[in-house]
Amino acid sequence: MIKFNNVSKQYPNGYAALKNINLEIAQGEFVAIIGLSGAGKSTLLRCINRMHDITDGTLTVDGTNIKKLRGSEIRKFRRHIGMIFQSFNLVTRVSVIKNVLVSFVPELSLWRKVLGIFKEQHKKEALMALDRVGILDKAYVRVDQLSGGQQQRVALARTLAQNPKIILADEPVASLDPVTANQVMEDFRHINKELNMTVIINIHHVELALQFADRVVGIQAGEIVYDGPAEEVTEDILQKIYNGGAEEGSNILNAKEILSV
Repeated sequence: MIKFNNVSKQYPNGYAALKNINLEIAQGEFVAIIGLSGAGKSTLLRCINRMHDITDGTLTVDGTNIKKLRGSEIRKFRRHIGMIFQSFNLVTRVSVIKNVLVSFVPELSLWRKVLGIFKEQHKKEALMALDRVGILDKAYVRVDQLSGGQQQRVALARTLAQNPKIILADEPVASLDPVTANQVMEDFRHINKELNMTVIINIHHVELALQFADRVVGIQAGEIVYDGPAEEVTEDILQKIYNGGAEEGSNILNAKEILSV
């Protein structure tokens, strides 16, 4: 479904964020991307939905060479890819269901957009999405009255409501406490298995990557240095990915505890 063929990304200042990336991700995989801060994890993720343009190579998604897309073609393409951010990107002063209904705005006629009137089917689908992530009872609660974990679940429900083929998550649990982070990761795994939806997560918490993802892609200085099953990740592989980096040292230690169990 997703294929990187000799993909590189260089920013205008000359910094090479990605170098000759070759990677294939099939429909229904749960992939965690790990590595040091600045290694290229977010860049790789954001190239998939054209938030970043690649400099060289070919990137195809579901058979489409996305580098060739223009204007409305890009917007249509992105309807099939859900994007979840660390910051949630919610309107906190309105209800949960109104935040989820935002996913249907591109489908509305002009008069419905102007008046903010959604179809009954959209409301039903929004409630179903909230039910999938276990917060249906919060549908008419203001977002600013929810915990951080509940807000992330609202963001996930909003993404599910658009019925994407792929979910991209950029550090979705970075601001959550350990218990809540586990719950949100369990939501991702449940959705991945139940709906056979491709889930790709950029994550700093190595222990969560090893616990929940089926496959791990390790990036070091813009290059893939490991690509394989999560259960085959060893201490040596982690050291290679992180290259002794102090910033993620605590995460590596936690991951080693998992590996030793």
